[in-house]
Amino acid sequence: MSVPLPPLLFVDDEKNARRVFESMMATVCPEFDIRTVDSAEEALKLITAEEFFMVISDARLGGMSGYELLKQIRGRWPQLPVLIMTAYATPRLAVEAIQSGAIDYLGKPFEPEQLRHAIARCANDYRKSQEIAALRARVGEAIRLDQIIGDSPSMQALRRLIETVAPTNATVLILGESGTGKELVAGAIHALSQRRDQNYIRINCAAIPDTLLESELFGHEKGAFTGAMRQKAGRVEEADGGTIFLDEIGDMSRPLQAKLLRFLEDGSFTRVGGNQELRVNVRLIAATNRDIVQAIRQNSFREDLFHRLNVVQFRPAPLRERGDDILQLAEHFLRHFSLAMGKNITAISPAAQDKLCRHHWPGNVRELRNVIERAVILESTPNIQAQNLPDFAVENRLRHLVPEKPLADASLEEHLAAYERDLILSYLEQNNYHLTRTAHQLHISAQTLRYKMQNLSLDTSQLTDTEELTPAEQER
Repeated sequence: MSVPLPPLLFVDDEKNARRVFESMMATVCPEFDIRTVDSAEEALKLITAEEFFMVISDARLGGMSGYELLKQIRGRWPQLPVLIMTAYATPRLAVEAIQSGAIDYLGKPFEPEQLRHAIARCANDYRKSQEIAALRARVGEAIRLDQIIGDSPSMQALRRLIETVAPTNATVLILGESGTGKELVAGAIHALSQRRDQNYIRINCAAIPDTLLESELFGHEKGAFTGAMRQKAGRVEEADGGTIFLDEIGDMSRPLQAKLLRFLEDGSFTRVGGNQELRVNVRLIAATNRDIVQAIRQNSFREDLFHRLNVVQFRPAPLRERGDDILQLAEHFLRHFSLAMGKNITAISPAAQDKLCRHHWPGNVRELRNVIERAVILESTPNIQAQNLPDFAVENRLRHLVPEKPLADASLEEHLAAYERDLILSYLEQNNYHLTRTAHQLHISAQTLRYKMQNLSLDTSQLTDTEELTPAEQER
């Protein structure tokens, strides 16, 4: 289903002329919708509120003339074509109209074929401009599989799954923390699918107020709510034949979830304020960083919608679980930002690499990208130095103080040891692995802390203890 052509606007102050035009259009161009008004002033009000693919206006009108209307339209809506007609046609007036920006000039009475040809030309131009706009919107959105960087086992498995699932029409649900590349996965699935030449529409459900999200998705009819001055096609209509990606779907309200569930059944929907059932052929990809099981338990997400979305599930791994991918991604971002900023920075120093690898990365790949961009801005040598990386004091406070994965069939002692290990690591990272400062905050001696680290198989070689505690630290 393509987006319908907007109507044509006809402007003439003679009632009989408007009736004749409507009758002629019903005969020679029945496929076009038309609106008629009796003044240029009324035409400008309509053009402000609604979309038209062309305007046909008489040259002489009561009040503002057709020529003045032409100038107003050219100044405010330069892409909207205007055809001028008059019963007093002269070569001089024709030249004046064309020079003022009219696409054509017709003398009354005119042949129906002349009118049909002019209207069909504008309709074709409008459709081509819409196709070009859609094509431009897709430029740069195609995601190649090799843009998903990383050689860790989890990333290799992710790429294989994308290659397997992309050619199908299966609905996809992507779960994972913020910054793990969920949008990149969605883009790669579309780019490798049979729909890759069609539109790829992306909507962030958390970025649009809930009261407007339904209208954004499914469109609305004129007058459906305050401010709905004209009919608006929804994003699902724009995505017809292609793919729609709903990011942060966990933030969608339950009433809208019910309507999305219906849409997923057969692609049918109704615009807000409308009664006509419409249908599109769209592949849906959804993503969320929320704990979807917890959301279902809390009754904020429908379990039936989860099962309908969860045909194929992707779970991009958090960066802290990807090992050497951290350095591989850091080098990729280094090349990108060095080129973009015109800097000759070619490597990351060993000390900086060590600092990157020791960080927990609560913000995942997005956080790493920002860290490298900052380092490139600050760096004045050919290598990224550790001092030009953040101290991660704020970031480390985002680290969870519980184990990332529950220990299956573990004893109480094992659970407590895992918690103690994670707690000690959190405080060590906050203090840049300064032994004495960390021990002081934990209210234990440095010797006890070192002993606990050894018992918990924590690496003590990273410890530093070159600074004395300040009086303020000692009092805490």
